[in-house]
Amino acid sequence: MPVTVKPVNSRKELRAFVKFPLKLYQGCPYYVPSLYMDEMASLDAAKNPMCKYAKLEKYLAYNEKGEVVGRVAAIINEIANRDWNHSEVRFGWIDFVDDKEVSKALIEAVIAFGKKHGMTRISGPLGFTDFDNEGCVVEGFDDISSFNLKYNFAYYKDHFEAHGFGKANDWLEYRIFVPEQVPEKVSRAAALVSERYGLHIRKITKREVRKEGYGRKIFDLINRTYCQLYDFTVLPDEVIDHYVDTYLGLIDLRFITLIEDAAGKLVAVSLTMPSIAHAAQKGGGYLLPFGWWHLLRSTYFKHEDGLELLMIAVDPEYRNRGVHSIIFNELIPMLIQGGFKYGESNAEMETNNSVQNLWNLYQKEFKRRRRVFSKEI
Repeated sequence: MPVTVKPVNSRKELRAFVKFPLKLYQGCPYYVPSLYMDEMASLDAAKNPMCKYAKLEKYLAYNEKGEVVGRVAAIINEIANRDWNHSEVRFGWIDFVDDKEVSKALIEAVIAFGKKHGMTRISGPLGFTDFDNEGCVVEGFDDISSFNLKYNFAYYKDHFEAHGFGKANDWLEYRIFVPEQVPEKVSRAAALVSERYGLHIRKITKREVRKEGYGRKIFDLINRTYCQLYDFTVLPDEVIDHYVDTYLGLIDLRFITLIEDAAGKLVAVSLTMPSIAHAAQKGGGYLLPFGWWHLLRSTYFKHEDGLELLMIAVDPEYRNRGVHSIIFNELIPMLIQGGFKYGESNAEMETNNSVQNLWNLYQKEFKRRRRVFSKEI
């Protein structure tokens, strides 16, 4: 297919960029759209504070009829490049029809952008930070995606490999079923660990999140916990504040569990939320006219069967001390009472055995594998 790739230079073109997946995945039962307003804000340099720490260019691919057939964002994350001592251009928000000329043209545009700025490697799919969508699904195509982790067609992997990319990192996803009761081993460990280290559960209010600094405390802990994982971006304070304003205020705070020590230091946090995957599908990624109602209903009133296990972060000082048992001892009764049937894990690095071992006491099933690809340029 003859293809032309052009940078996104107008608001109209940005709207076309954000809307393209809705057309590409129309009728696919496994695809869950992102919220249109969030995508527009994330890709707007004036609204996304990470753009102060990154270079960004967005591209659309057009066929000979002038129809959009692909999209990609080229990102140079200056924080990650500094902290990981590499010169990497990332490609993210990449979608394309099943035509290798289209995907090749998009990748070549990202490579040209990277070389212009002195980069020597290209990797993706990756976003600005680890809180953006990352990884290409390479296994597990017959199940609905969670809202937090995006789906893609099976041919993406073939395209990347055909263009010379190799595996850089894999993540695994699991479905963990809610037990009928808290396992005795978990409740016993929770009591022991709480007493030994003087730990207690803390629930927070929206005022404490925004006005008393708990939002920043949570993200500071996340930074400390995950800073050694693959290509992780340690978030600056203004980016943390942006995420707090954008996301933490929207989560039902009943599903956020904090653990503090006797001095009030935050040592662990668990972020979960009722699944909104089907609600997002019903709204088509839009809040208006009725998308807001589907999301609100799934979050606060009549939830879906699943829960999204967004994150568990434990201070490195308390790693491997059983602190997670306190979280599960508090969370599981809430899930049982709420009628949840299972939780969807976030993407877990395949080499992160400490996280995957958390699920060994529960019935679980493998759901999906996703991959970041990379090559020298």
